[in-house]
Amino acid sequence: MKHIRFWALLGGLILTSQFSFAQMRGTEVGGWVGVSNYFGDLNTNWRVNRPHLSGGFGARYNFNDRLAARLGFTYGKISAFDADSKNEFERRRNLSFESILIDGTAQFEFNFMPYIHGHRDFFYTPYLFAGITMFYFNPRAELDGQRYDLTKMGTEGQFRGEEYNTTQGALAYGFGFKMDLSYRWSLNIELSGRKLFTDYLDDVSGTYADIRDIRAQRGEIAAQLADRSLEPKIGQPGRQRGNGKSNDMYAFLTIGMMYYFGDIRCPEFLR
Repeated sequence: MKHIRFWALLGGLILTSQFSFAQMRGTEVGGWVGVSNYFGDLNTNWRVNRPHLSGGFGARYNFNDRLAARLGFTYGKISAFDADSKNEFERRRNLSFESILIDGTAQFEFNFMPYIHGHRDFFYTPYLFAGITMFYFNPRAELDGQRYDLTKMGTEGQFRGEEYNTTQGALAYGFGFKMDLSYRWSLNIELSGRKLFTDYLDDVSGTYADIRDIRAQRGEIAAQLADRSLEPKIGQPGRQRGNGKSNDMYAFLTIGMMYYFGDIRCPEFLR
Protein backbone atom coordinates (compact mmCIF):
# COMPACT_ATOMS: atom_id res chain seq x y z
CA MET A 1 0.00 0.00 0.00
CA LYS A 2 2.86 2.40 0.78
CA HIS A 3 4.41 1.76 -2.63
CA ILE A 4 1.05 2.38 -4.37
CA ARG A 5 0.65 5.70 -2.56
CA PHE A 6 4.21 6.71 -3.44
CA TRP A 7 3.82 6.02 -7.17
CA ALA A 8 0.38 7.66 -7.19
CA LEU A 9 1.90 10.79 -5.65
CA LEU A 10 4.75 10.76 -8.15
CA GLY A 11 2.27 10.38 -11.01
CA GLY A 12 0.27 13.31 -9.70
CA LEU A 13 3.37 15.47 -9.54
CA ILE A 14 4.22 14.56 -13.13
CA LEU A 15 0.73 15.46 -14.37
CA THR A 16 0.76 18.70 -12.42
CA SER A 17 4.07 19.64 -14.01
CA GLN A 18 2.50 19.64 -17.46
CA PHE A 19 0.53 22.81 -16.60
CA SER A 20 3.60 24.94 -15.88
CA PHE A 21 3.47 28.37 -17.42
CA ALA A 22 6.92 28.13 -19.03
CA GLN A 23 8.82 25.41 -20.82
CA MET A 24 12.53 24.76 -20.28
CA ARG A 25 13.94 21.79 -22.07
CA GLY A 26 17.51 20.70 -22.50
CA THR A 27 20.33 18.60 -21.16
CA GLU A 28 22.73 19.25 -18.30
CA VAL A 29 25.96 17.37 -17.60
CA GLY A 30 28.30 17.64 -14.66
CA GLY A 31 29.85 16.05 -11.63
CA TRP A 32 29.77 16.07 -7.86
CA VAL A 33 31.84 15.30 -4.78
CA GLY A 34 30.73 14.50 -1.26
CA VAL A 35 30.62 11.84 1.41
CA SER A 36 29.04 8.40 1.74
CA ASN A 37 27.79 6.70 4.90
CA TYR A 38 26.37 3.27 5.77
CA PHE A 39 23.42 2.26 7.99
CA GLY A 40 22.61 -1.34 8.87
CA ASP A 41 23.37 -4.26 11.18
CA LEU A 42 26.72 -2.76 12.18
CA ASN A 43 25.28 0.74 12.58
CA THR A 44 21.86 0.39 14.18
CA ASN A 45 21.92 3.75 15.98
CA TRP A 46 22.46 5.84 12.81
CA ARG A 47 26.01 6.94 13.53
CA VAL A 48 27.67 9.27 11.02
CA ASN A 49 31.13 9.03 12.54
CA ARG A 50 32.74 7.21 9.59
CA PRO A 51 31.90 9.18 6.41
CA HIS A 52 34.04 8.50 3.34
CA LEU A 53 34.85 10.56 0.28
CA SER A 54 32.65 9.96 -2.77
CA GLY A 55 32.32 11.46 -6.22
CA GLY A 56 30.47 10.99 -9.48
CA PHE A 57 29.16 12.37 -12.74
CA GLY A 58 25.89 12.33 -14.65
CA ALA A 59 23.42 13.95 -17.04
CA ARG A 60 19.99 15.48 -16.52
CA TYR A 61 17.26 16.07 -19.09
CA ASN A 62 14.72 18.79 -18.29
CA PHE A 63 11.27 18.03 -19.69
CA ASN A 64 10.00 21.42 -18.50
CA ASP A 65 10.48 23.78 -15.56
CA ARG A 66 9.14 21.24 -13.05
CA LEU A 67 10.15 17.76 -14.17
CA ALA A 68 13.51 16.24 -15.06
CA ALA A 69 15.18 12.84 -15.38
CA ARG A 70 18.77 12.08 -14.46
CA LEU A 71 21.31 9.32 -14.92
CA GLY A 72 24.23 9.31 -12.51
CA PHE A 73 27.23 7.23 -11.51
CA THR A 74 28.84 7.58 -8.09
CA TYR A 75 31.89 5.94 -6.54
CA GLY A 76 32.20 5.81 -2.78
CA LYS A 77 33.31 3.80 0.22
CA ILE A 78 31.59 2.73 3.43
CA SER A 79 32.67 1.10 6.68
CA ALA A 80 31.41 0.31 10.18
CA PHE A 81 32.81 -1.11 13.41
CA ASP A 82 30.91 -2.63 16.31
CA ALA A 83 33.51 -1.09 18.59
CA ASP A 84 31.87 2.32 17.94
CA SER A 85 28.45 1.18 19.15
CA LYS A 86 26.80 2.12 22.44
CA ASN A 87 25.04 -1.26 22.46
CA GLU A 88 26.76 -3.79 24.73
CA PHE A 89 25.84 -6.81 22.58
CA GLU A 90 27.20 -5.15 19.44
CA ARG A 91 30.48 -4.28 21.14
CA ARG A 92 30.77 -7.92 22.29
CA ARG A 93 29.97 -9.10 18.74
CA ASN A 94 32.99 -7.09 17.54
CA LEU A 95 32.32 -7.30 13.80
CA SER A 96 33.54 -4.78 11.24
CA PHE A 97 33.67 -4.28 7.48
CA GLU A 98 34.57 -1.87 4.73
CA SER A 99 33.47 -1.83 1.11
CA ILE A 100 33.69 0.17 -2.08
CA LEU A 101 30.45 1.29 -3.77
CA ILE A 102 29.93 1.68 -7.50
CA ASP A 103 26.45 3.15 -7.88
CA GLY A 104 24.44 3.74 -11.05
CA THR A 105 21.08 5.48 -10.63
CA ALA A 106 18.19 6.54 -12.88
CA GLN A 107 15.81 8.97 -11.21
CA PHE A 108 12.94 11.39 -11.82
CA GLU A 109 13.09 14.82 -10.21
CA PHE A 110 10.26 17.18 -9.31
CA ASN A 111 11.00 20.86 -8.69
CA PHE A 112 8.96 22.54 -5.96
CA MET A 113 9.24 25.85 -7.82
CA PRO A 114 9.47 26.66 -11.52
CA TYR A 115 13.14 26.41 -12.48
CA ILE A 116 14.31 28.25 -15.59
CA HIS A 117 17.98 28.76 -16.41
CA GLY A 118 18.79 32.42 -16.82
CA HIS A 119 15.50 33.67 -15.36
CA ARG A 120 15.83 36.58 -12.93
CA ASP A 121 13.19 35.14 -10.55
CA PHE A 122 13.03 31.36 -11.11
CA PHE A 123 16.74 30.53 -10.98
CA TYR A 124 16.61 28.26 -7.91
CA THR A 125 14.43 25.55 -6.40
CA PRO A 126 14.38 22.69 -3.90
CA TYR A 127 13.46 19.35 -5.46
CA LEU A 128 12.51 15.78 -4.63
CA PHE A 129 13.57 12.69 -6.55
CA ALA A 130 13.01 8.94 -6.70
CA GLY A 131 14.35 6.18 -8.91
CA ILE A 132 16.16 2.87 -9.14
CA THR A 133 19.79 1.93 -8.54
CA MET A 134 22.15 -0.87 -9.48
CA PHE A 135 25.28 -1.03 -7.38
CA TYR A 136 28.39 -3.13 -6.76
CA PHE A 137 29.92 -3.75 -3.33
CA ASN A 138 32.62 -6.00 -1.87
CA PRO A 139 32.68 -6.22 1.95
CA ARG A 140 36.10 -6.86 3.46
CA ALA A 141 37.45 -7.22 6.99
CA GLU A 142 40.85 -7.20 8.61
CA LEU A 143 42.25 -10.14 10.58
CA ASP A 144 45.79 -10.14 12.00
CA GLY A 145 46.77 -7.23 9.78
CA GLN A 146 45.48 -8.73 6.52
CA ARG A 147 42.25 -7.91 4.67
CA TYR A 148 39.94 -10.64 3.40
CA ASP A 149 36.94 -10.66 1.05
CA LEU A 150 34.06 -11.69 3.28
CA THR A 151 31.87 -12.83 0.38
CA LYS A 152 34.15 -15.82 -0.13
CA MET A 153 34.12 -16.83 3.54
CA GLY A 154 30.52 -18.01 3.99
CA THR A 155 30.46 -16.40 7.42
CA GLU A 156 26.79 -17.28 8.03
CA GLY A 157 27.06 -20.84 6.77
CA GLN A 158 26.50 -20.28 3.04
CA PHE A 159 27.54 -23.27 0.95
CA ARG A 160 30.04 -22.83 -1.86
CA GLY A 161 28.25 -21.46 -4.88
CA GLU A 162 25.43 -20.02 -2.76
CA GLU A 163 27.17 -16.83 -1.66
CA TYR A 164 25.23 -13.57 -1.94
CA ASN A 165 25.57 -11.57 -5.15
CA THR A 166 27.73 -8.44 -4.91
CA THR A 167 25.75 -6.70 -7.67
CA GLN A 168 22.35 -5.71 -6.32
CA GLY A 169 19.43 -3.32 -6.78
CA ALA A 170 18.01 -0.56 -4.60
CA LEU A 171 15.44 2.21 -4.45
CA ALA A 172 16.89 5.71 -4.67
CA TYR A 173 15.22 8.71 -3.04
CA GLY A 174 16.08 12.07 -1.55
CA PHE A 175 15.94 15.80 -1.92
CA GLY A 176 18.17 18.58 -3.12
CA PHE A 177 18.57 22.24 -3.94
CA LYS A 178 19.77 23.71 -7.24
CA MET A 179 20.63 27.30 -8.08
CA ASP A 180 21.99 29.07 -11.14
CA LEU A 181 25.45 30.57 -10.90
CA SER A 182 25.14 31.79 -14.47
CA TYR A 183 22.94 31.03 -17.47
CA ARG A 184 24.91 27.83 -18.18
CA TRP A 185 26.26 26.75 -14.78
CA SER A 186 24.27 25.68 -11.73
CA LEU A 187 25.12 24.54 -8.22
CA ASN A 188 23.44 21.33 -6.95
CA ILE A 189 23.39 20.17 -3.31
CA GLU A 190 21.80 16.79 -2.68
CA LEU A 191 21.12 14.27 0.08
CA SER A 192 20.24 10.87 -1.36
CA GLY A 193 19.52 7.51 0.23
CA ARG A 194 19.44 3.95 -1.04
CA LYS A 195 17.05 1.32 0.33
CA LEU A 196 18.71 -1.93 -0.66
CA PHE A 197 17.22 -5.21 -1.83
CA THR A 198 19.92 -7.05 0.15
CA ASP A 199 20.87 -7.25 3.81
CA TYR A 200 24.45 -8.40 3.13
CA LEU A 201 26.07 -5.07 2.34
CA ASP A 202 27.96 -5.56 5.62
CA ASP A 203 28.17 -9.40 5.39
CA VAL A 204 25.79 -9.60 8.37
CA SER A 205 22.12 -10.59 8.27
CA GLY A 206 20.97 -13.75 10.05
CA THR A 207 22.28 -16.06 12.75
CA TYR A 208 25.58 -17.63 13.68
CA ALA A 209 26.36 -20.85 11.86
CA ASP A 210 28.22 -23.77 13.41
CA ILE A 211 31.88 -22.75 13.41
CA ARG A 212 32.90 -26.39 12.92
CA ASP A 213 30.98 -26.50 9.64
CA ILE A 214 32.55 -23.26 8.43
CA ARG A 215 36.00 -24.49 9.39
CA ALA A 216 35.45 -27.75 7.52
CA GLN A 217 34.13 -26.03 4.38
CA ARG A 218 36.14 -22.81 4.23
CA GLY A 219 39.10 -23.14 6.57
CA GLU A 220 40.33 -21.58 9.78
CA ILE A 221 40.43 -17.98 8.50
CA ALA A 222 36.75 -18.13 7.56
CA ALA A 223 35.87 -19.55 10.98
CA GLN A 224 37.69 -16.71 12.75
CA LEU A 225 36.03 -14.06 10.57
CA ALA A 226 32.58 -15.55 11.20
CA ASP A 227 32.87 -15.12 14.98
CA ARG A 228 35.14 -12.25 16.04
CA SER A 229 33.37 -11.77 19.36
CA LEU A 230 35.26 -10.89 22.51
CA GLU A 231 35.91 -13.55 25.14
CA PRO A 232 33.86 -15.37 26.18
CA LYS A 233 32.67 -16.07 22.63
CA ILE A 234 28.99 -15.47 21.84
CA GLY A 235 28.73 -17.17 18.44
CA GLN A 236 26.64 -20.20 19.34
CA PRO A 237 24.86 -21.81 16.34
CA GLY A 238 21.45 -20.22 15.80
CA ARG A 239 22.13 -17.13 17.93
CA GLN A 240 21.31 -13.79 16.37
CA ARG A 241 24.19 -12.29 14.40
CA GLY A 242 22.23 -9.62 12.50
CA ASN A 243 18.70 -8.43 11.78
CA GLY A 244 17.47 -10.04 8.58
CA LYS A 245 14.08 -8.33 8.84
CA SER A 246 15.50 -4.95 7.79
CA ASN A 247 17.78 -4.47 4.78
CA ASP A 248 20.84 -2.25 4.83
CA MET A 249 21.07 1.34 3.56
CA TYR A 250 23.65 3.84 2.45
CA ALA A 251 23.50 7.55 1.70
CA PHE A 252 25.37 10.26 -0.20
CA LEU A 253 25.65 13.95 0.66
CA THR A 254 27.05 15.74 -2.40
CA ILE A 255 27.69 19.13 -3.92
CA GLY A 256 28.09 19.45 -7.66
CA MET A 257 28.18 21.62 -10.75
CA MET A 258 26.03 21.11 -13.85
CA TYR A 259 26.44 22.71 -17.29
CA TYR A 260 23.26 23.46 -19.28
CA PHE A 261 23.15 22.87 -23.04
CA GLY A 262 19.49 23.70 -23.65
CA ASP A 263 17.53 26.83 -24.35
CA ILE A 264 14.44 28.55 -22.96
CA ARG A 265 11.27 28.02 -24.95
CA CYS A 266 8.28 30.29 -25.17
CA PRO A 267 5.46 29.69 -22.70
CA GLU A 268 2.79 27.22 -23.76
CA PHE A 269 -0.81 28.04 -22.91
CA LEU A 270 -3.69 25.65 -22.59
CA ARG A 271 -6.48 26.01 -25.15
